[in-house]
Amino acid sequence: MKLRSAVGGPAFPPTGPLVASVRARFVHVSAPTRSDHVFLHRNTEDNNESIKFEFNAEYAKKAKEIIAKYPSQYKKAAVIPLLDLGQRQHGFTSISVMNHVAQLLEMPPMRVYEVATFYTMFNRNPVGKYFLQVCTTTPCQLCNANSILETVEKHLGIKVGETTEDKLFTLVEVECAGACSNAPVLAVNDDYYEDLTPETTIKILDALKAGKKPAKLGPQSSRLTSEPITGLTTLTTEPTGPGYALQKELQ
Repeated sequence: MKLRSAVGGPAFPPTGPLVASVRARFVHVSAPTRSDHVFLHRNTEDNNESIKFEFNAEYAKKAKEIIAKYPSQYKKAAVIPLLDLGQRQHGFTSISVMNHVAQLLEMPPMRVYEVATFYTMFNRNPVGKYFLQVCTTTPCQLCNANSILETVEKHLGIKVGETTEDKLFTLVEVECAGACSNAPVLAVNDDYYEDLTPETTIKILDALKAGKKPAKLGPQSSRLTSEPITGLTTLTTEPTGPGYALQKELQ
């Protein structure tokens, strides 16, 4: 049997059953994974609308200063910094924090909920005093970030997404901490600890357990900020002054 092509071209013989003569296209898909965030609010003992929240005097002053930066008709643009203030005062972004921000900015609460559920920087459930974020994106993975994550889990006795019984530490895994040249990286609240090894990671955790802030922020190696780990290769001499290599006539 011969078949004629759909565009009227020459006939061609089938190579097998008629159904098999049509090539199947295979599309590769990643395995589905569940998010570690729940975007629906569910009342809990620690997070429900009956728990009142208002900015204290210190944070109310800061909120007022932030709102003043925007035209009165656009003050809702302050929603992100005000949510951040609420989280810093309350410890996490509860439903009451969101409602208070909505009231201050004269916004529908739903608009505030939309912002708070979009940005992962807002923790909508209680977290420990020290919020540990271990970066496991490609540059950190290549620098053995998994060993840092495993060290934290083993040393604190918790898994990713859990909080220690004493409420001191909460551990999460994050995508790109933005310090790729100093990988692997651990963020503790607002502080970054870089160039980590399992040994330096344990020292940081032990200092925090003892109520002390680790003496050294940033790279835990010998380098300064994000300079090359093997030392400088450029800009190794004193910079030249104004007029260097300028034609004499132009000086």
